[in-house]
Amino acid sequence: MPISSDKGSKGQPRPGDGGSVGRGAGHGASNVTASHTEALNAISIVQRGNLKALETTLRRQWRMGQNIVLCWSSDERGVLVIFVPHYFLGNYCAVGDACADDSRDNEAFIRDLISGERRKTREALFAVSARLDVSPTFIKLDSALSEEPQVLQAVEHVIKRYGLSYVENRAVILFDIVDFSLYTPFEQASQLNSLSYSLNSAYNKLLAQGIEINFARTTTGDGYYVWNRDLSPTANQDLFVFMLLVVADNAVAQAASKGHTVPVIRTGYHIGGHYELYQAEGVNPSVFSYIVGDVTIELARMLDLAQTNQVLIGEFQCDHAGRGSNTVKSLSSVSAVTFVSACNRVLPALQGIPLSGKNIDAISCRLTEGVEGDGESRPRRFRIVDKHGLSRYAYNLQIAIDLEGRKLSLGLDQDALPGRAAATKTDDKRPGLPPDAAPSAEELFDDLAGLLKKNAARTITED
Repeated sequence: MPISSDKGSKGQPRPGDGGSVGRGAGHGASNVTASHTEALNAISIVQRGNLKALETTLRRQWRMGQNIVLCWSSDERGVLVIFVPHYFLGNYCAVGDACADDSRDNEAFIRDLISGERRKTREALFAVSARLDVSPTFIKLDSALSEEPQVLQAVEHVIKRYGLSYVENRAVILFDIVDFSLYTPFEQASQLNSLSYSLNSAYNKLLAQGIEINFARTTTGDGYYVWNRDLSPTANQDLFVFMLLVVADNAVAQAASKGHTVPVIRTGYHIGGHYELYQAEGVNPSVFSYIVGDVTIELARMLDLAQTNQVLIGEFQCDHAGRGSNTVKSLSSVSAVTFVSACNRVLPALQGIPLSGKNIDAISCRLTEGVEGDGESRPRRFRIVDKHGLSRYAYNLQIAIDLEGRKLSLGLDQDALPGRAAATKTDDKRPGLPPDAAPSAEELFDDLAGLLKKNAARTITED
């Protein structure tokens, strides 16, 4: 099953696919976007020389990942940067019994430092240096660094590649292939290629509608984490729409395929914080970034109990329709329920997009609802408990697509979802004994065994 490569190569469409394939991201996120390439082309030869000298020195000081860059500042003769050993941040933010509050303050300080733009004023950089008790490193350049936006953007790009970043509020998707380990290696490779094709196809179809998703991905082994590298006002909403098209593309391909070449998937969408880093490959940092943090952990635990073909939406608070940056908290943050409703209102823009040789006449999505005790209909919220006894909440998403009269219903419908957990009765546990009677040794052992069993159990029930 041919698929496109990382940068615009083309393959033959799969059975049931009516679109061509565009540019996608490979294992991790490609650093070189179209806008970044254009910015580099606009830089003068002198400033390109500065950038080359800067990267050469950074690579030497980086020492195959031994050190990382935190921030930088312009200097009339070059640039100042703050390097720290890779283990420094962990030690600096370590929580001790006597200074838990200080440790939390330190972690908040570091997160703020490595979020957003890394350039600091000279005064701010020396203040950071004093707080961390590390000396800045001076990197001499042949000429002063230009203040042109494209030059500063290129410097930021280089600095982040040799450092660690934190994003406070970003959407991430997890596509997980069901029963992946039960297939042969050839089938596994085919399924990963097919899912990769769906990502590229969805990108290309949205691009034709004027929506460009600067998506990045990193493999989980049996699927992909996918996120939008952009932090524009609509980045999270665009990624949500992207997810719908990927799920739809995979579904129509799966229906038209034979054997096990196209995967059956389950999907999760969540918004939260994460770190982004570049791993060492030989003597250079990789050109692909990787993410890890609360948002990826929550997604993995959500999908661990998800059913085949299910689409789960995590419970989160975010800026309205993706408005705001990763460093500024919006005053109008909305819930996951409101966010999904806002996304549904932009879906008419997808009309006319081809799927399975037919155009989309209508597409909509909604969270599965249930009637509450007061007679009102509200989205059903589900509590997911993992093997560690930790819990989180999620919603079930249903997608309806009209392909020139052919109806597609994606996600799980109402009847396939779990119900509420049965209430446990405690009044009749010890008939004939007063409520305050001391428990016997046998009862204590039974209670302990039940507690251990409960903590080990993984469950998903309606909240």
